[in-house]
Amino acid sequence: MKEKIRIFLDTDLLEKYLLGTTTTEETLRVERYIAMYPEVKKNYDELQENLETFAKMHAIKTPEGLRERILNKIKAENKGKSIFFRYAIAASLAACLFAGTAFIFWDQNQNLQEENTIVTNKIKDLEQDWKQQLEDVRNQFIVLNNPGTKKYNVSGNKKAKELKAVAYINPIKKLSYINVSKLPNLPEDQCFQMWAEVNGEMINLGVIQEAADKEKLMAMPYADNGVSYITIEPKGGNVTPTVENIVADIKY
Repeated sequence: MKEKIRIFLDTDLLEKYLLGTTTTEETLRVERYIAMYPEVKKNYDELQENLETFAKMHAIKTPEGLRERILNKIKAENKGKSIFFRYAIAASLAACLFAGTAFIFWDQNQNLQEENTIVTNKIKDLEQDWKQQLEDVRNQFIVLNNPGTKKYNVSGNKKAKELKAVAYINPIKKLSYINVSKLPNLPEDQCFQMWAEVNGEMINLGVIQEAADKEKLMAMPYADNGVSYITIEPKGGNVTPTVENIVADIKY
């Protein structure tokens, strides 16, 4: 029985249930386990408490101006429809006198449609960015609370002795994150940059910003027997890592 419970807890069903992403069948299974096994109920309560704390720490604000953009889009659509019908009636009455008027009306309506398309696309982009941020928060929560996650303390070499970081690697969920809690001071024309070696290819993970938020996690691509590096590069970052300026590496 204990093995059965352990296997269940090694999955991410409790996390998915808390986040409302389980299927109907998974929901029934989770609720059955919570009701039947005190150990599962205890883990569920702890995860729920951790999620509330985590959500407050990493709350994602609604994109600024999203409500106004949606309202403007609706107004633009209504305005477009109203103008179109007025133009259509006017054109039918004046067609015999001014044949060129129809083209003017058509051109103005086309402009309204183009503006409507631009607004719609911008809203879709904002929604996509929001979904990606929510997915990233979900993954961070899973990594930090899943028992299968391994922690690796990372320190800099003699070129960056003050560098401190913690890598969180979960081989079950295939998720990797790193929290850079301390960065040494660099000259203004230099920066720290993160890299990951995946299938023999070096992937640029971007410039590491000043570690003002010690709780912030930076996503890393997961790979079996993967290696990540932190290097010192020219300000703004580099397209390829400067091997002689590697100050830390993470092997997992």
